[in-house]
Amino acid sequence: MTPAELKNNIRQKVIDIVNHSAKNHLSGFDEKCWESPLIGIARGDDPLFTDYKKIIDSSYWTPLEAMQQEYPEATIQAENLSVICWILPQTENTLTDQRAENKLPAARWVYSRHFGEKFNEYLRLKLCNDYRAKNIRATAPVLTKSWDYRHSKQTGIYSNWSERHTAYVAGLGTFGLSDGFITEKGKAVRIGSIVVDTIIEPDLRAFTSHTQNCLYLAKETCGICIKRCPAAAITKQGHDKQMCHDYIRNVTSPYAKQVSGEIVTPCGLCQVKVPCEKRNPLRLF
Repeated sequence: MTPAELKNNIRQKVIDIVNHSAKNHLSGFDEKCWESPLIGIARGDDPLFTDYKKIIDSSYWTPLEAMQQEYPEATIQAENLSVICWILPQTENTLTDQRAENKLPAARWVYSRHFGEKFNEYLRLKLCNDYRAKNIRATAPVLTKSWDYRHSKQTGIYSNWSERHTAYVAGLGTFGLSDGFITEKGKAVRIGSIVVDTIIEPDLRAFTSHTQNCLYLAKETCGICIKRCPAAAITKQGHDKQMCHDYIRNVTSPYAKQVSGEIVTPCGLCQVKVPCEKRNPLRLF
């Protein structure tokens, strides 16, 4: 197949899995975790991946380095790699429950953070295994043993492969004041990605700024996420990742364990009851 045909094929496959798989199931509520996804494709040698090493930290992985974690003995060329990325939007039931909360996440949100991410892991692995069955190398960077959280002088807490930063390269959205990722279906989402050793037609990245979809950063209006944050971790100056991290680990995570019986790290209050909850708010202008 041509790169364009491969693109249409993988887009439809991801959509079909999310919309029809029994794995997309919110245990405890007997309903689906996620609405129909958005899909974006990035080139494995997109210069932005290299730029992230300067913006975030030198240990941040390029797609080539991520692939080398899985295939250390293989000869792989960055220009032959593609990155497949998807956006999983929250359901209306979960959004409705979460809007009513202001200190702790709603039970549906807690369960979606756990079981919804389990589905995201399933999706990553299924797609990788489908490619491997065709003798095409594939990896899900966040599922490799070497993926972890670290600390950078420039950015504070970071991971050596970020699904949000990958989604930006793939043209799926931009960042907001809260560091949330604002897509055409809003920022109440989960994100996933894999890297494959085959050339797929990439999507265009049409943004002129990495914060273009944020009302506050683009037009100096809104800022509602500031009031929505129970940890006071969001200000007009941006998002304090350490304060956010501490609130989740010390407050919402213990609560989530009581609710679900699982070790979960949810919050997400800044993702709902805001103009960018389920759409790109700049489309209004």
